[in-house]
Amino acid sequence: MTIVKTAISIQSSLFEQAEALAKEMNVSRSALIGLAIEEFIQRRQNQRILRELNAAYETDPDPAEQDRLKRAEKSQRKLLEAEW
Repeated sequence: MTIVKTAISIQSSLFEQAEALAKEMNVSRSALIGLAIEEFIQRRQNQRILRELNAAYETDPDPAEQDRLKRAEKSQRKLLEAEW
């Protein structure tokens, strides 16, 4: 794994919080910032995937799928009525 050194500018209050958290977690500031960036990227990827899934499922089912759903509903209704 290649390590890249970078400089960032952040508010002093955020820096102090990060410094305290790094000490609490017994990790370096760099490690803490790396973990935070990884988590942020993962969240963004999860949000993108969720948007794509929602877009894929927001359209109405095609006629063949609607027919399958109706048949499944009838079958499920018969099973429930038989139980009660």
